[in-house]
Amino acid sequence: MLKKVDSSQLKVGMYIHDLSCDWMTHPFVRNRFLLTSEEEIRKIINAGIHDVVIDNDKGLDVQDAPTLAEAQAATEREIVEIATKSPIVTRVSLGEEMQRAVQIRHQASTLVRTVMQDARLGKAVELDQVSPVVENITESILRNPGALVGLLRIKTKDDYTFLHSVSVCTLLVAFCRSRNFEAERTHQAGLGGLLHDTGKALVPDKILNKPGPLTDEEFAIIKRHPKDGYDILLKSPEIGPIPLDITLHHHERRDGSGYPEKLGGDGISELAQMAAIVDVYDAITADRCYHKGMSAAAALRKIYEWSKFHFNPQYAQEFMRCVGIYPVGTMVMLESGRLGVVVEPHETNLLAPKVNVFFNTKQNLYIKPETVDLSRGLGFGGGDKIVGHESPSKWNVDPMRFLSLN
Repeated sequence: MLKKVDSSQLKVGMYIHDLSCDWMTHPFVRNRFLLTSEEEIRKIINAGIHDVVIDNDKGLDVQDAPTLAEAQAATEREIVEIATKSPIVTRVSLGEEMQRAVQIRHQASTLVRTVMQDARLGKAVELDQVSPVVENITESILRNPGALVGLLRIKTKDDYTFLHSVSVCTLLVAFCRSRNFEAERTHQAGLGGLLHDTGKALVPDKILNKPGPLTDEEFAIIKRHPKDGYDILLKSPEIGPIPLDITLHHHERRDGSGYPEKLGGDGISELAQMAAIVDVYDAITADRCYHKGMSAAAALRKIYEWSKFHFNPQYAQEFMRCVGIYPVGTMVMLESGRLGVVVEPHETNLLAPKVNVFFNTKQNLYIKPETVDLSRGLGFGGGDKIVGHESPSKWNVDPMRFLSLN
């Protein structure tokens, strides 16, 4: 049986089923293993991991610990309460914005690739090339945030490093807009998001793209990238304090377990804390050759759980409202047995978006695509509900094909 336990309850002889942290945080080469020493327990605690999942069929038990299902149900109840607030505004339809979003995605990823190549050669970042791209991203978010955000959910291992930076920029701009930040501050945050991983230009490709867990030595090299990126950006005299701060501090955590400076609490700026949430969310939802991405819904649940220690809980909840429990582009299973892709969030209830349905799993066949508004009743274009998210690879479909019906 799987149980969720506090790290302080760990004992030698327990079997770790899940370290309950993002893959770049823990100091182990695997996620599942038998605890054989007190040193392993110390490494877990020192890494800032506050709770883990154990399997008492394979190791020692903690009698009064909740089962994993009970812990997840409690989290679910809290998230449902959060998910019924906060209006989301779009100015144009998803279909109208999608073509522009495709162009912006290509433009931005090409720019990040150039920035990385220049950084390897010791060149300064040319902000007059970066700023217009951030402006284009911001304008797309203002028209319809779901188009670019949904499009950026699809990454390959070859373009991950570049598209991750574009995603962080896009999500951070959307986050700032949802919190009503003024335009210039939002623009500076976008610059920071697009450039936050510039230091990875100095990480050897064999480490950056390693198809497996990192050794302690390799992890130490990876952990240098915030400071390396900060130093690279300092070569651009017109760079502002916000992009520098985000680049240097996006891996800091409120409990002091982050890097490079082990800052804690409000010693981390508001925008750096927001960037940390966005960075982790995008990283854990992406497929990598050594890491299967979580669904957006599962990732938001993790962000919510980790916010007890690593993130500002208020910011985490506001980010959840910003992107939605089922963001645009998420493939979902409906109670009726139909598969669909989320195309538009509801203005106030994030659990009842509009969904383009396209497949009947009970009959195992494609159906004529139609848009279902889950906030409406039966006979009014609704009458269904989401029962869970689905993996596109499981059904061998590309949900992007069904993002727009017009």
